[in-house]
Amino acid sequence: MRERIRVSTGSPWEHAVGYSRAIRIGNVIEVAGTTAMKDGEVVGKDSAYEQTIYILEIIKSTLEQLGASMSDVIRTRMFVTDISKWEEIGKAHGQYFKDIRPVATMVEVKSLIDPNLMVEIEVQALINDICFKDDKN
Repeated sequence: MRERIRVSTGSPWEHAVGYSRAIRIGNVIEVAGTTAMKDGEVVGKDSAYEQTIYILEIIKSTLEQLGASMSDVIRTRMFVTDISKWEEIGKAHGQYFKDIRPVATMVEVKSLIDPNLMVEIEVQALINDICFKDDKN
């Protein structure tokens, strides 16, 4: 069985609910749904763009703790409470992934755990894998 390397959220609910911010097993990293919460408060309360930037910075830091980088991300999933804000969210996503171009999904959901949250993002990364030449498309 491969070793599980975990990154904690630091949340008081982590143990009770049974989750981690991220787990690396071998060359696969999964980062859990991440929101723009800091010390129990929503960062960028009125801005989907600011929330997305904050979330992606958390994800970047998490990946680095596991020996990876944003360039290792192969999939992003974005859960948004107002799909009409897709351009703001997409602009922030593009700032991090314009050249990496992982597969991405953005779906509208009814709500997130706090009514002021507009975005939740999870990612999957693959590191130390055989790379094929980019098709430049």
